[in-house]
Amino acid sequence: MSSTPPIFDLLRCEDPRDVIHDAVQRLFQGEILGLPTETQYVAAAYSLSPTVRRLGELSREWSQQPPLLVVKSTAEALDYLPRLQPLGRKLVRRFWPGPVTLRFHSPAIGGLAQALPGEIATALDLPHSLGFRLAGHEVLQAILRLLPAPLVLTSEMADQATSGSVVEFAKRATGDCSILLDAGELRYTLPTSVVHVNDANWTLHRESVVPARTLNRLAGNLYLFVCTGNTCRSPMAEAMFRRLLSEQMHCADDELVDRGVIVASAGVAAVPGQPASDESIEQMRLRGIDLRSHESQPLTGDLLMQADRVFTMTRGHRELVIRQFPQLAEMVEVLSRDGGDVVDPIGGGPDDYQRCAEQIETHLRAILSEFPSEG
Repeated sequence: MSSTPPIFDLLRCEDPRDVIHDAVQRLFQGEILGLPTETQYVAAAYSLSPTVRRLGELSREWSQQPPLLVVKSTAEALDYLPRLQPLGRKLVRRFWPGPVTLRFHSPAIGGLAQALPGEIATALDLPHSLGFRLAGHEVLQAILRLLPAPLVLTSEMADQATSGSVVEFAKRATGDCSILLDAGELRYTLPTSVVHVNDANWTLHRESVVPARTLNRLAGNLYLFVCTGNTCRSPMAEAMFRRLLSEQMHCADDELVDRGVIVASAGVAAVPGQPASDESIEQMRLRGIDLRSHESQPLTGDLLMQADRVFTMTRGHRELVIRQFPQLAEMVEVLSRDGGDVVDPIGGGPDDYQRCAEQIETHLRAILSEFPSEG
């Protein structure tokens, strides 16, 4: 009868780095280890080891699902997904880091996946699909920093009671895992949510620690409006776009997020936390929109990378953005459909702000006319 594998308590050992180095050596030698994730304890093998075949059998036996790759970064995942479509790339950006397993289906898969030995590829469900999660637990991160290729993990079980603690997992892992690394209480008490991704759509395969509503919000479209200080033009554009789009979608302004739409604004020279100008607030009040809670924010690379479409008030704003982020040229456009500028009304009187608001609204209606109608 097989004995329970030794358990190394990382919280009480003299130097956890010694345990990590020993674990890496064991993985190189082809052993299967029990490791913590932020959600469950799982069995793990080095992705270039023939042991992956046995790990695949364990994963299907325990969870009825193929195993998956755990990567140290989104860039590493994309090395296996060179043909990933824009939707898939957006989900990778939005869902990670976080307790979400992404399983991609061909034809996105290629690159390094094609170099995997046949038995390993079969165990991972290639060429049909390939699952990933981003290493969120510090133990996995420490191990992956010392490995030139990803780890393969068993897919998580829906029954958290059998894998939520190292003691319970040890009972299941007897005879297969050579050692278990105990990292104590895990961050979450539920397994990862599982999302399947095809070229043009995604489906929630298992709703769990990240609920469907949150995933729908993260997967939605972000429309970003940009001016200079984020106190006049872009806040008005953001507010009017939200109102006009909600009318077009037959919902309240605050329901857009649940419909997969996020609207934001920023400024290329904005001081954080400034209110909208009094004149802008007044112009929105006349349209039944309350702009008093607006707070300015500077335009950042992170915000731009999350956006699906970016509308600048002037050609100069667009040129500034493209100069810093040339890879975003296709998604950054001037608000005006004829390429002209929306003149900054700051320092002007009520008439200047009225003309500015009317100009912005005209451009927004032209943009929305390109959107599919609802209902």
